Amino acid sequence: MSSAETRGFFPLPGDERLTTAILSDSCDAAGLRAQVLTERLAPVVAGTRTIGRARTLRFAPSLVDQPEDPYGDAIDAIDDLGEGELVVIATDRSNDSAFWGELFSAAARGAGAVGVITDGNLRDTDRIAALGFPAFSRSRRPIDFRARLRIVDVDAPVVLGGVRIEAGDLVMADDDGVVVVPRSHEERVLGLARERASRESTVLTELLAGESLRSVWDRHRVL
Repeated sequence: MSSAETRGFFPLPGDERLTTAILSDSCDAAGLRAQVLTERLAPVVAGTRTIGRARTLRFAPSLVDQPEDPYGDAIDAIDDLGEGELVVIATDRSNDSAFWGELFSAAARGAGAVGVITDGNLRDTDRIAALGFPAFSRSRRPIDFRARLRIVDVDAPVVLGGVRIEAGDLVMADDDGVVVVPRSHEERVLGLARERASRESTVLTELLAGESLRSVWDRHRVL
C-alpha cells in the first residue's frame, strides 16, 4: 500500500459557496488572523479556484547533477500524490528556475491531485492551462531546475508568504489569494465559513432588492 493510501486525510469540504474571502473571515472569527499568504500567487487561468490537502515540498539551491536520475526525488513525490491533495512548493521565492510544468501537472492530475501552488516559478503555463490543472505561482520562467535546485524536504512544514503550512492542512487558492486552515482548527473554521456563506447569500438578495446597507448590516452583521 502506498503512503498516499495510508495518510488517512479526511474528506475535503464540497461546498461550492466557499471562497478565500469567506475562509479568511472565518479564520479571523476563530482567532487565526495570519492565515493568508502575504503575496498573491497568480493563477495560470483567471477564475481558477481549488481546495485541497497540502503535500509540501521544499527546494534549495544545488549545483550537483545526477545524470542517471536527475529528477528522481520529484518523480517519487509526484507518484506518491493522492486524491484531493494540493502540491505546495516552497522555494524561498527563488527565481533560479521553474519548479513545475506540463508533464508534472499531467502526472499530478492523473494521480488525483487538485492543484499546485508555489512561491517560485512555473513553466509551460499555456500547456498547464490546456490541461485544466489549477496552478498558482509568484512568477514564470522557462528554465529547468536540474543542477540548479533540488528537493530537500517532502511533507515537512514549510513557510510560504509568511504562513506555516503542514502536510494535511486545508489550502484554498483563487483569484484573491491563498488561505491556509490548520488541520487542528478546520472543523471550527469550516463551520463558521458555511454559516457565513449562507448569511452572505441572504444579504446579497436583500441588497439587490433595495435594502439599505445599514439595515442589512444591523440585521445580519455580515459584509
